[in-house]
Amino acid sequence: MSMRTLPLVFINLGGEMLYILDQRLRAHNTSEDNSEKGVWSENDRKRVMNDIVGTMFSKAFMDELLKPQQLYSHRTMKTVLTRLAHASIMRLNPASMDRLYELMVMAFKYQVFLCLRPKDLLLISYNHMDTIREFVKDTPMAVNQVDETHRKIIEAYSSLSEGELQLLRQTLLTFFQDMHVRVSLFLKDQIQNPNGRFALTTSGPVPHGTDVPGLIRIFDCRGREVRRREFLSGGSYTSSIREGSFELHGNRVIRLGMNMYTVDHPEETHTSRAPSVKADGSPNPLAKEELNLLARLMGSMKTENKPKDESGFRINLFNTDKEEAEAGASASAEESLYGVINIQAMQFLVQDEQAASELARIAGQFEEEEEEEKPEKPSNNKGEELLAMMDGL
Repeated sequence: MSMRTLPLVFINLGGEMLYILDQRLRAHNTSEDNSEKGVWSENDRKRVMNDIVGTMFSKAFMDELLKPQQLYSHRTMKTVLTRLAHASIMRLNPASMDRLYELMVMAFKYQVFLCLRPKDLLLISYNHMDTIREFVKDTPMAVNQVDETHRKIIEAYSSLSEGELQLLRQTLLTFFQDMHVRVSLFLKDQIQNPNGRFALTTSGPVPHGTDVPGLIRIFDCRGREVRRREFLSGGSYTSSIREGSFELHGNRVIRLGMNMYTVDHPEETHTSRAPSVKADGSPNPLAKEELNLLARLMGSMKTENKPKDESGFRINLFNTDKEEAEAGASASAEESLYGVINIQAMQFLVQDEQAASELARIAGQFEEEEEEEKPEKPSNNKGEELLAMMDGL
């Protein structure tokens, strides 16, 4: 596993999140009674972009993120990105955050799949950063933060070998391997199958610096070409035009990582779970746990920095409030299927109250000895330092 995967995952997923939020904030978002409460102005959109980008690319946060470390789990990554999304006046409920995270992950997964070579992962990241820079072009401080992070990324990743980049790509593919969420945009363009897996073509340009397949050249022992043999490659391939720019500014050539959402197609933010092979109707306990985590997180969001006379805005990633309520109701129905079972082992093992007290005393002695012998260990909870740092920003 590569120890340098986390910064690229965070930047690319954060970029996809900003694409989706920008698209939804630009869309016609009014309440059912056509009151002003549901309308997002252009100033609101810019403020949300500036707040999220300012938090995402803050120097202390990025310095911590760029340290070599293992890639976070989906649950931890979703928690970090939820905090990031709520760094502004905008608020998302758990159902919308679930949808947002699925869109982000599937979009980046498709981009990684289409990488012709591992080094193109950097170009995808640079495309995201170029677009983010355009979002906040009217705020010099935010632009400087993006530029500074971009320079650090170039410095950290430009010296990696092809093998290290391939390991990084393999780590990303492992991270994505269990995600098969259907996205309406991908289904409409027929680049995703109904089961949620991508349909990759056997045509298009080959990686920069490589030849189009279809020719075998045979050399003798002196290195001279003696004959050629052609074969059917099974696809329609073309040579690469030129290599994209890996500098701070320039033409990246590839379009992977650019904003694929438009105001005219709000339905492109639709997702749905791929049908399971085992359709027995039993709920997924892991999904329940994620919903519970997000619910607790949303309930503990702090708004002290917000003026008292200013109410937070709410954004909905569903078409209507009714659809959002149905999604929340289905999560509640699923949660009701699970009961909490408390097992008091002491009651089963020890019936006598005096014996129970004696065991508790002995257990306390063991705990005291362990505390004396073992030094304090830092928390092993991945992302805890980043979350604490985001709370302080």
